[in-house]
Amino acid sequence: MARFLAIDYGLKRVGIAVSDNLQIIATGLKTVEQKNLFDFLKEYCQNEDVCCFVVGYPLNWDETPTDLTQHVDNLIQKLKKEFPQKEVHKVDERNTSKIAMQSLVKSGVKKKKRRNKALLDEVSATIILQDFMQSRQ
Repeated sequence: MARFLAIDYGLKRVGIAVSDNLQIIATGLKTVEQKNLFDFLKEYCQNEDVCCFVVGYPLNWDETPTDLTQHVDNLIQKLKKEFPQKEVHKVDERNTSKIAMQSLVKSGVKKKKRRNKALLDEVSATIILQDFMQSRQ
């Protein structure tokens, strides 16, 4: 089977997570600068079999768009254009940053390392992917 690839999009950094080939386990892959995202995705998809993209979709608690929602909509359109053979799925990303921080604390990551926003973005992408994979069961 092919992998799922999750994206936690930000204006500066983008967290990336992937599933294993059996689509059972979600793992943080890395964080890339937003400007390098499509170069990274093209290279990764050339080397790995990716069936779809899972994009964290930002909404406020009252279901209204956030400041980032239009940027994510643009990202989704570009993904569909650049990778027309791959499906793109949106996953509600509300609360993922908070859950990611709690995960880092519970796993014993030191406070200094938890300040690394790139690590938080990668863990957030992993949570987005886990949510997507659980919803498919």
